[in-house]
Parts: sequence; C-alpha cells; structure tokens
Amino acid sequence: MLTKDLQNRIWIGFFASLCVVLMLDQAIKWYFLFKGYTQGDMIFEGSVISLLLVYNKGVAFSMFAFLQEWLKYLQILLLVGIFVYLWKHKEIIKVHYIALGVIFGAGISNILDRFIHGGVVDYIFWHYKFEFAIFNFADVMINIGVALVLFSVFLRKDKSVS
Repeated sequence: MLTKDLQNRIWIGFFASLCVVLMLDQAIKWYFLFKGYTQGDMIFEGSVISLLLVYNKGVAFSMFAFLQEWLKYLQILLLVGIFVYLWKHKEIIKVHYIALGVIFGAGISNILDRFIHGGVVDYIFWHYKFEFAIFNFADVMINIGVALVLFSVFLRKDKSVS
C-alpha cells in the first residue's frame, strides 16, 4: 500500500510530465503558425530532415482520415478509456507515471490540434535515403513514452507488476 504522500508525488509527476509535453508541443506548433507559415510551406530544407508544415487529418501515415470529424472524438474516448483503466490499476501508474504522462500530454496536444486547426500540425519531414511520414514533437514523445514503458517492463527484475 502506497502512502498518501507517495501517491500524491506519483500523480504530480504524471500531470507535470503531461503538462510539460503538452505545452512544449503546442509552443513549437504555434511558433510556426505565428510566423505565418501555412499548409505546404517549406520552413527549412535540409539534407536529412526538413521542416514542412502540413495538417494531418488522420493518424499515423494519415490512416483513418476518412473518419474526418469523428476521429477526434474517438481519440478522446480512447484516452478517457485508458485513463479509467489506469485509475483502476494504479500499480501501472505507480511504475510508469512519467512515461504515461508524456504519452497523455502528447496525445492531448494532437487532439487539441484537431479542434483548433482541423488536423494535427505536423512539420518534421525525414527524407534521408527514404521519405518518411511528416510528424511532430508530440509524435516523437509518444514513441519515447512507449519505449520507456517497454524498456521498464522488459528490464524489471520483479515481473509481478508491469
């Protein structure tokens, strides 16, 4: 059983990491938008990575774009469902609170884009040796958060909680 102080620190860590990622991601996106860049503008062209502003109407690789306006509501339901699950299984939050906060902050930021801009603001374009999808800071943070959870699960000595 966790002490009340430890429970509070875990939730503060979760929400702090959520807020930091959410604010950083939104700040980067708004920087480009306040500079006056619009859909399709090349902000920076490099030999490996370029900055190209696009609004993604789908999810990764524009999948599910056909869901249009429904996609943001489905994503909200997904995040709420995952949060309820985590609330009921606090042992998962206890172990992965920073990584999960990062994932939730990034997910919320991308959903917020859908309400404000009609699509997720993407701008990082990898094109060295092959052309990869255009993505953003939040997408990178989701991947880092998932990697942290996976590393933690696979490297734990005590396999009873994952």
